[in-house]
Amino acid sequence: MQIDVISDTICPWCFIGKRRLQHALEQRGDVTFDVHWRPYRLHPDMPKEGIDRKTWLLARFGDGPDVARKGEDICALGRAEGIAFDFSLIARTPNTTDSHRLIRWAASAGVQDAIVEALFSAYFEQGRDIGDPAILEWIAAQAGMDGDLVRKLLNGDSAIELVEREDAFARRTAVQGVPTFIFANKFLVSGAQDSDTFLRIVERAMEAEESPLE
Repeated sequence: MQIDVISDTICPWCFIGKRRLQHALEQRGDVTFDVHWRPYRLHPDMPKEGIDRKTWLLARFGDGPDVARKGEDICALGRAEGIAFDFSLIARTPNTTDSHRLIRWAASAGVQDAIVEALFSAYFEQGRDIGDPAILEWIAAQAGMDGDLVRKLLNGDSAIELVEREDAFARRTAVQGVPTFIFANKFLVSGAQDSDTFLRIVERAMEAEESPLE
C-alpha cells in the first residue's frame, strides 16, 4: 500500500506523526507499505541562511506563557513516542528547501525514511542546523548515501524547482497543514493522529482496494 506523507522537517507534529504512523504500520506486518515523503515548507519565504530562533519565535508568537506551555505539551507527547524534544538546543530556524531536496534524493538511494528520521532527530533532539549543507552532507553519509555527491548537488540547483512545485501543488489542493497523510491515493488524513486511528485508516484503505467499485 502506498502512503504519501506531506510534511516539513521543522514541524514537531510531523515528527510525532511519523512515529505514530510507524507504530501503526508495525502492527500490520502482513502488509507491504510504500511510504513516500512529500515536501511542504511552513515558511517558504525564510531566508536561505535561516534566522535566529529566539528572534523568530518572538516575532511570530511573542513571549507569553502560552508559548512555553505549548513547547512543554509537545515535549510530553514526544516522550510518549520515544522522542526527546529539546527546543533549548535549537539556535536557528532554517530554510527547509535543501532538507527536502535531500529527502528527494534519498528516495533514489532507498533510504528516504532513514533520512527523514535523521533530519527530525538532528533538528529536534540534537539542535543541529538542518539548513547547513555540511550538516545535510553529514546526515546523508550517516544514512549510507554518497556524501561527496550530496555536497555537489547541494552546491547546485538540482531539485529546487521540483520541491517548490510540489509545495505549491499541496497548497493548491486539500492540504491545509502538516502533517497530512494520503493512504492508497484514496484517504486523506490531517494531523498527527494516534496509532489506532492510523491503523483503522489502513484497514479501510485495504478494504477499498479489495472491493473496488463496479
